[in-house]
Amino acid sequence: MGQHHHHHTGQVNKRNLMIAMVIIGSWMFIQFIGGLWTGSLALLADAVHMFNDFSNLLISLVAIILASKAATRKRTFGNHRFEILAALLNSVALLIISVFIIREAIDRFMSPQEVMGGAMIFIAFIGLIANIGAMFALMRGDVKDNLNMRGAYLHVLSDTLGSAAAIVAGIIIYFTGWFVADPILSIIIAIMISFTAFSLLKETIHILLEGTPKNIHLQEVENALLQVEGVINIHDLHVWTITSGINSLTAHLIIEPSYSEKHHDILLQANHYIRTKLHIEHSTIQIEKEDLRVQEHSMI
Repeated sequence: MGQHHHHHTGQVNKRNLMIAMVIIGSWMFIQFIGGLWTGSLALLADAVHMFNDFSNLLISLVAIILASKAATRKRTFGNHRFEILAALLNSVALLIISVFIIREAIDRFMSPQEVMGGAMIFIAFIGLIANIGAMFALMRGDVKDNLNMRGAYLHVLSDTLGSAAAIVAGIIIYFTGWFVADPILSIIIAIMISFTAFSLLKETIHILLEGTPKNIHLQEVENALLQVEGVINIHDLHVWTITSGINSLTAHLIIEPSYSEKHHDILLQANHYIRTKLHIEHSTIQIEKEDLRVQEHSMI
């Protein structure tokens, strides 16, 4: 059931990514030409960011296609980790873009350049509409729980903020002639982008290091498994994430020797809890008798 749901979600995400790519790609070239024409750093930064958005949407799309392939003997969990690797690449790219924008803005402070405020407002406004359309398409997918989709969404969201900043800068320049507004707002947006990128990067690394999913508390899991009749101890309890929405669990349950004949019932109860309460389809439970555990320790 979990695999089927993930496959269906993957198809929806793939369709929404393709729609967003068409919107972003069609406007990207015009935005770049408009930045050169008006002399606006905010528009040029937004155009470069849109190119990066398009590239990373493509990476996210390829990751989903690869992740949908069946598992093999060499990759028994399939290719699901490609989605996490795509999220990692997206987050790093966002941080690099932030540094690039800040560096260019500092150069503009040192030598302010004249900007066509009116044209800048017009181009940025159309760009804002295009980005909102792409955001709407991505929001229809799984941007909450899927790190790959969230990375793509954050790219477009940051680009939307960039378009909004360009509009504000254009209005200030048009009415006041204060050209420094362009690099100031660019730096503000770059800082906002870096915060969201760092958050995504942190989550992605946590998964790659096989950390415990944030919605699962090991102590609660251990207490619940100890409630199964016959279980007296637990060791080697591990829970980790393969990709967004797919977790795995392994554990060794130590039972009283008198419950040896109820081995199968204990296993059924443990798996029922893991699947219904934790929503984990991939689990491996090993049952051990107390006396076996004691013998192993005494031999050591």
